[in-house]
Amino acid sequence: MKSLKSNLIVLGSVGLLFLVACNKGDQASDTNTSPASSPVASQPASSAPATAPATATQGGQVVKSGAYYLEFVPEKEATGTHLDVFLQKGEKKEPVPNAKVTAQVQLPNGKQQTLALKYDADGKHYAVVFPGKDAGSYPVKVTADINGEKVDGRFTFNQ
Repeated sequence: MKSLKSNLIVLGSVGLLFLVACNKGDQASDTNTSPASSPVASQPASSAPATAPATATQGGQVVKSGAYYLEFVPEKEATGTHLDVFLQKGEKKEPVPNAKVTAQVQLPNGKQQTLALKYDADGKHYAVVFPGKDAGSYPVKVTADINGEKVDGRFTFNQ
């Protein structure tokens, strides 16, 4: 009987050590991610495949689609949420001022609202104020039409 108890204690201890070791490995890999820069997957309409998420320059969510970068920065305001989209091209991340940019926002109740963003030359980005104030998660699909070439990015913000 003592042998059985000793074996169970040893087996239990080894199992706990294994669980602790596995858990520490998961924590180490999670330290490299941050919620502010976690982009939602992009589904580009262009022929170039999407690559890994890029680094945010304005503190928003960034998606790379082909040669383009889309950075989404939502900021809460008294009248709603100010949505900024930085559309940049190439490794030098040069602003693209001549695109037609729209944001399709899904409301928490499932309805969708499409917004046209206007280019702000001073800030070198596209912007619009989203009037929704309901609490919840808002998935956003940003589409940029650059001389007939479509670039898409999917993002999320919370109210």
